[in-house]
Amino acid sequence: MYDFFMPNVNFFGRGAVKVTGDRCKILGAKKALIVTDRFLSQLAGGPVDKVTDSLTASGISYVIYDGVEPNPKDTNVLAGLKVYQENDCDLILTIGGGSAHDCGKGIGIAATHEGDLYENYAGIETLTNQLPPIVAVNTTAGTASEVTRHCVLTNTKKKIKFVIVSWRNTPLVSINDPELMVGKPAGLTAATGMDALTHAVEAYVSLGANPVTDAQAIQAIKLISENLRQAVAYGGNIEARENMANASLLAGMAFNNAGLGYVHAMAHQLGGLYDIAHGVANAVLLPHVEKYNIISNPRKFAHIAELMGENIDGLSIRAAADKAIAAIQKLSEDINIPSSLRDLGVKEEDFELMAKLALEDGNAFSNPIQGKMEDIITIFQSAY
Repeated sequence: MYDFFMPNVNFFGRGAVKVTGDRCKILGAKKALIVTDRFLSQLAGGPVDKVTDSLTASGISYVIYDGVEPNPKDTNVLAGLKVYQENDCDLILTIGGGSAHDCGKGIGIAATHEGDLYENYAGIETLTNQLPPIVAVNTTAGTASEVTRHCVLTNTKKKIKFVIVSWRNTPLVSINDPELMVGKPAGLTAATGMDALTHAVEAYVSLGANPVTDAQAIQAIKLISENLRQAVAYGGNIEARENMANASLLAGMAFNNAGLGYVHAMAHQLGGLYDIAHGVANAVLLPHVEKYNIISNPRKFAHIAELMGENIDGLSIRAAADKAIAAIQKLSEDINIPSSLRDLGVKEEDFELMAKLALEDGNAFSNPIQGKMEDIITIFQSAY
C-alpha cells in the first residue's frame, strides 16, 4: 500500500497566472497575504503585479510581505506572521520559488500552532491544526514546493536547516506559468534545474519509490536532461522553460510521495551552516551520493544514464549505471555549477557535525542505503 499527496487543484501553462484571483475567490478569501521577496515585489510588470491585477479583478484585497530571504529563516516567518495577523488576512498567497513557498507555509503553521517551529514541529506529521488556505504561484523550475507537503526553514540561533513535513502544508492550489520564468538569470536557472534533477533521481532510487512516483521521476529526468542546458543558455526560450516547469512539477510530485535521500539531508546542513544556495549544494553533492548509492539498484541507475542520453548498448548493467554518474557531472559542468565544496567555502572541520545532523534529517530515512556517520563524512570528503 502507498499513498499520494498533491494540491487539490493545479494549473499549468502559459497565462495560467490569470486564474489566481478567481481561485482565491472560490476559496472564500477576503484579504490575502502575499508572501514574496523584495526583488519580485519591486519588479514592474513582474509576477507580483500580474497576481495583484488578478486579485483586484476578483475583488480581493491584499497586503504584501516581501521579506523572504534565500534559505528562508524562522525570523522571516515571524515577521510575515505579524503582517498576516495585523491585517486580518484569511489566505496566504506565495509568489516565487521554494523560499517564498516555504516561508508562506511556515507563516501558516505559526498562525495555527503555538510554540517554536524547530523545537516543536520539525519532523514528519507533527502538525495538528488546519492551516489557512495556501495558493502557490511558482516562478522557478526547481524546488516544486508549490506542490509538496515539505516546509524547509532555517533556525537562525542554531544555524540548522530543518523540515516540517505534513499533509497540512500542501497548498490547495498550485499555479505553474512558464511565462513567469522567462528571463530568469542563468545561475538561478542552473541551480533550480539541478535541484529538480536531484528530486527526480533521489525519488527514483529511494526506499519509498512506487510505480506512480517512478513514472513521474522518469519523465522529469528525461525532460531536464533535454531542456536545462537550453534554458540556461537562453533565458527567453519559452519551450525550454515550459518543459522545465513540467519537469520540476513532476519531480516534486515524485519526491513528495517517495521521499528523498542523503543528497538533501546533507545539503540542508550546507544551507543551515553556510547559507549556500540549496540547488547548488544539491548539484555538488548529487554525483557523490549516487556513486555511494549505485550498488543499491544498478538497473535503475543504468536507466537514468539512458534517460540522460548516454549510449549503454552492449554495456553490463554496472558499467551502464556508472554512466549515470558521469552524465550528472557533465550536465553540472555544462551549466557552470561549482565542482566542489571547497569552491563553496566549506570547511573540512565541519564535516563531522554536518554528518551527524544529516543522519537526523528526515530525508535520510528514505536513502536506498542506510549508512553510518563515517559514510556521510566520506561523501563530504569526496565532494570536497
